[in-house]
Amino acid sequence: MAKFYASLTPELIKFIEEQKIFFTATAPREGRINLSPKGIDTFRCLDQQTVGYLDLTGSGNETSAHLEENGRMTIMFCSFSEKPLILRLYGQGKVVRPRDEQWNQLYQNFSTYEGERQIIILTLTSAQTSCGFGVPIYEYQETRDTLIEWAKKKGETGIYHYWQQKNQESIDGLPTKLLEE
Repeated sequence: MAKFYASLTPELIKFIEEQKIFFTATAPREGRINLSPKGIDTFRCLDQQTVGYLDLTGSGNETSAHLEENGRMTIMFCSFSEKPLILRLYGQGKVVRPRDEQWNQLYQNFSTYEGERQIIILTLTSAQTSCGFGVPIYEYQETRDTLIEWAKKKGETGIYHYWQQKNQESIDGLPTKLLEE
């Protein structure tokens, strides 16, 4: 049965820290809903009400555009091990970019990766667990390093040009403000 929480408990934080994948969901007021899988060791619980992840350069920048428009976000963790559990984090998200005042303070919580783009912060309004009884059991094999290698090959200049071409607006035309000053 589903159970709601006003903040993260030590048990929920431990569960989050054990997961190798999470999913983010955002939506504009009108347009397409974005649901993205995220891997690599980029997620952090900053306190019982605040979580965040270091967002790496990807094919699009939907999360940023949607958060700029309305801030609504859900993050989901799902156990694929023998003990089933689904955890959803609901709240208001915001984007922190290297040019922002909060960047240095937040960035120290994360490992360094090629292609870093921004930090996504979620302030929780609630958390919810549910059973996950229908989720299959999968065995983790390894972290896929393709995204990191791709970013290394592009280099800083190549990543910047990629941002200019592919990360300036959502697929529905909303601005991401990635390169705005």
